[in-house]
Amino acid sequence: MLFANFNQDFSCVSVGTRKGYSITNCDPFGRVYTKNDGAKGIVEMLFCTSLIALVGAADHPQSSPRKLQIVNTKRQSMICELLFPSSILAVKLNRKTLVVVLETEIYIYDISNMRLLHVIDTTKNPEAICALSPSSEPSYLAYPSPVPSPTSPLSTSAHTRSAQSASGSLSGDVLIFDTRTLTVVNVIQAHKSPISHLAINSTGTLLATASDKGTVIRVFAIPTAEKLYQFRRGTREAKIHSISFNTVSSLLAVSSATDTVHIFRLSGQKGGDPKRGATPSSPAGSVDSQDGRGQGGLEGGYEAFIDGKKKNGNVAQALRRRSVGLTRNIAGGMSGYLPNTLTEMWEPSRDFAYLKLPTSGVRCIVALSSNMPHIMVVSSEGYFYSYNIDLENGGECSLMKQYRFVSYLFPPNSNASLTACL
Repeated sequence: MLFANFNQDFSCVSVGTRKGYSITNCDPFGRVYTKNDGAKGIVEMLFCTSLIALVGAADHPQSSPRKLQIVNTKRQSMICELLFPSSILAVKLNRKTLVVVLETEIYIYDISNMRLLHVIDTTKNPEAICALSPSSEPSYLAYPSPVPSPTSPLSTSAHTRSAQSASGSLSGDVLIFDTRTLTVVNVIQAHKSPISHLAINSTGTLLATASDKGTVIRVFAIPTAEKLYQFRRGTREAKIHSISFNTVSSLLAVSSATDTVHIFRLSGQKGGDPKRGATPSSPAGSVDSQDGRGQGGLEGGYEAFIDGKKKNGNVAQALRRRSVGLTRNIAGGMSGYLPNTLTEMWEPSRDFAYLKLPTSGVRCIVALSSNMPHIMVVSSEGYFYSYNIDLENGGECSLMKQYRFVSYLFPPNSNASLTACL
């Protein structure tokens, strides 16, 4: 097992193996397609369509990690092949856009005709940290900013920013890029530590972020960059493996290097109903339309964004961290002196539901069912689990179903491992 991922509506799981790839339906659980045509390191579906994006696995004979294949499984045909200058680390799709992520570049294509629309130069991003909204209108791409924004607390000087960029280190800021207008529309100052994981909800209105510490998960409205939620995963640092919204953006599931999967409730959304999409008012850290564009976008990447704001004398307004952030830091140190009702305003919310994996030390990806209060888990051991969530009382989720996910791909004693998990 070289790769596993849910499709955009969490109805199927695509798996890449040493022999080929397969598609499995989640409910009812069962394999619906398999093809043994060589090792596959990336297998991405376009919702429940027959369009599949395939990338060969590294270190396997007759398999190139630099080649992208777009195939139609129903017609058993190859739509196109694209060869890239370096290994493909991730592929993201929605109904209008295909994104190919390399270590230092992001390629954006029109999926209808596979025409190259734009290439974004990035700092070194070996874990291919990025997220593309499943929705095509709006269609946002989020990826780590090469350097902290000029008003970020981490940004001490131009020399420091230049050194960080040269060394390939990522900042805790996130760039929001509109794949339809090909413009940067905002910079979100998400964390003090480098970004480790990003996820966008089904309507393209919310962004969840995690840093390499993995202790706090934050949710922002996009493109306005308003911080809506802050959740505490735990006090010990841990690598985040996956973050997933449910389709109506009322729940958020997070898996990490611990044996616990946390489920957070998104309630009391500011400025709008998550089911209709977030519509918060524009905060101080947002990009407005003063440059003549509807969302303040500027063609190009981070540098073009900053240069444009400098010309308009609007850098501070566009990127300034909201004063509430400083107030929260001060209040955190004073929490012992504040009444409980006030302390709760500054402390991140804890999970309302959770589950314990049956086996310790495994890596897993998670998704929330679109039609039932269920959370689905695919583990690196090759198991598929389905748990029930008590939406009224929360607490520990109950295991309902368990399947040997790859029993038909590997013998019982196979040393299968999930090495690519997006």
